[in-house]
Amino acid sequence: MSDYRDDDQLNEEGQFSLESILKEFGSGAPAEEPPAGPAQEEETDWREDTVPFPVRPKGEEVPQEEPEEAPEEEEVPSPSPPPQPEKPREVPKVLEFPGQAVQPEPEAEPENPVAVGIDNLRRRADEFAGHMYEEASAAVSPEVRKAEKLIPGVDVEEEKKPSRPVRERKPRKKRPPAPDVPPAELAKRYGKGLKGARGRCALVFLLVAALFYMTLAQTMSLPVPEPLAGNAAWRCYALAGLQALAILLGYDGFVQAIIRPFQGRAGMDTVMALGNLAVLMDALTLPTLSEGHFQRQPLCAVAGLGLWCVLWGNLQKRRGQRLACRTAASVSEPYLVTRDEGKWNNRDTYVKWPGPPAGFGSQIQGLDGAERIYRYFAPLILIAGVLFALMASVGRKRPEEFLWCLGAILCAAAPLSATLCFALPWRKLSARLSKSGAALAGWEGLVSTTGNSNLLLTDADLFPPGAVKLNGVKIFGDVSIDKVIAVTATVIRDSGCGLNKVFYDLLRSQGALYRRGEQFTAYEGGGVSEVIRGEQVLVGSAPFMVLMDVPLPQGLNVKNAVFCAIDGELAGIFALNYNLTGAAPLAIDTLIRARVTPVLATRDFNIIPSMLRQRFKLPVEKLEFPSVERRRELSEEPQSHSDTLTAVLCREGIGPYAEAVVGGRRLRAAVRLSAVLACLGSLVGAVLAFYLTFAAAYNALTPMNLTVFLLMWLVPAPLISGWVDRY
Repeated sequence: MSDYRDDDQLNEEGQFSLESILKEFGSGAPAEEPPAGPAQEEETDWREDTVPFPVRPKGEEVPQEEPEEAPEEEEVPSPSPPPQPEKPREVPKVLEFPGQAVQPEPEAEPENPVAVGIDNLRRRADEFAGHMYEEASAAVSPEVRKAEKLIPGVDVEEEKKPSRPVRERKPRKKRPPAPDVPPAELAKRYGKGLKGARGRCALVFLLVAALFYMTLAQTMSLPVPEPLAGNAAWRCYALAGLQALAILLGYDGFVQAIIRPFQGRAGMDTVMALGNLAVLMDALTLPTLSEGHFQRQPLCAVAGLGLWCVLWGNLQKRRGQRLACRTAASVSEPYLVTRDEGKWNNRDTYVKWPGPPAGFGSQIQGLDGAERIYRYFAPLILIAGVLFALMASVGRKRPEEFLWCLGAILCAAAPLSATLCFALPWRKLSARLSKSGAALAGWEGLVSTTGNSNLLLTDADLFPPGAVKLNGVKIFGDVSIDKVIAVTATVIRDSGCGLNKVFYDLLRSQGALYRRGEQFTAYEGGGVSEVIRGEQVLVGSAPFMVLMDVPLPQGLNVKNAVFCAIDGELAGIFALNYNLTGAAPLAIDTLIRARVTPVLATRDFNIIPSMLRQRFKLPVEKLEFPSVERRRELSEEPQSHSDTLTAVLCREGIGPYAEAVVGGRRLRAAVRLSAVLACLGSLVGAVLAFYLTFAAAYNALTPMNLTVFLLMWLVPAPLISGWVDRY
């Protein structure tokens, strides 16, 4: 009898025999072909719904394949049989298919080789994934695990992406720079006559106050001298006299503003100076042209206020330059700060290096940021002012009012903050940096200080001389203390790290001498080696000694120390105490907030990110730590730097370094913002004054209304300048 049951019998019983299932599918061997007979023709192929077994059509021969090694089968617990109706015969154990109704199957489909291949591939992938991590962990040698644990991680530079080809531009014609005068001589020049300039500026302010008083006296019935009370012509002459006296007191700024256009450097002070001339001539000719009928007042008070603002701005700029020059000349061998292109990680990097301040005097005498913007904007305003005046006077058939129209348009187009945009923040920042021992080298060094950049930090920046002290010395073995100190000091000197002064003082105190070393090698694990008189001397940290298989004493607990080993045997331990100044964490935080990434170009093997994080709580995840070879390259002193100076430093440490860099970036942003606002106010003032003069709105274009307009555009300049030194 066949082992298969027909569909009717399956539907009647609703269950399968466990022996038949295991016999057919449990072992995975091909099923035997049933004997031929009439029952074979009525047999129907069936398909199991949850387990994907291949189905073959009737009559197809089953290929005899060698059975593959099947994985060890798991024992499947059979569920408890459901309650069965009472029958005279014994009911065998059955395996029920949950939720599946047995229905007659359609004709069998041919085997899909793609599905079979996918199943085999998936099974092999699962087996490989189960043993993958075991093989990877077994392949790592103990030496590799030891190196990964003891060697600090380093940062790798990104590969520079090829940039698009840029069409070459013709280089701009650069003006010849000013002579490079030494900073000490420049400080004397800026200091000469400074008190006189302050006094003249104060006198001009008093004259401006008198001009406003006389202007308001006519509308507010203020007391004035008797000859001027009832004579409007005399009042015009008095206003013109006070304005002319103010121009004479501020002759230096006035003459300089007039000469600028002939030097190709026209600025907003030139607009102010020409506006003063037009207003002065209008005040002198107004009594004659009006023939006793005064419909307007001369704008002498407004022109005088603009003149005083220019003088005061020049005075503040001069004071700031004097402070910067005095600071740069305070030491004979200062440190220079330059911004070198593509120094680390394909980004511009600030570098501090010792050298003479060549170029400082030339840069500080150059044009500031506001003057460079005005150099292109002021000529356009002057041309527009003359055209607007012609249209408002001659175009309206009032040629006698040309001077009034020109003076009103130029005074409205000359912002009171013209010279204050650079002068105020420059003086405030120079005063702060002078206390810290730093001086900015003029505007030329601040031109390219935008965007993300790096800043190199060496051993002396984080721990200047005196910040690292020796706590004690421990000698091991039969080696003399003089020899251990001598060879350790020699290796430290040849490494060029910041511990040179500590070991030099120790060497002198012991009366020892430096030795001659050769084959110097720096290791990534935190140490260096050198051959001295045929003996290999290893100097480094405790993890470095472990990496070099130098046995250390049991229970050793020294966090910051210099270990010395001679020919593989520990010879001495020098305990050190690192003291980070209070300004260093604040300086690093200021650099990070200013989008300047500190790069640790240190040579001291104890100064690593883990030590800075654990001991001093510094945000080392925002710092960069190159490899030992790259750190030595970046901190090498004889290397090429940019020709443009950013700052001059007169003190050690990271404090003056960070203040100069961050202050220069803030100064550049503040000056450009103030200058743009000044140009915008100048444009609005010129258009508004043209409209009022074109409409002959005498009652609207009064000195007081124009003064209020100019004062409103003056407010942003002191507010922005007060932000520069607050970091």
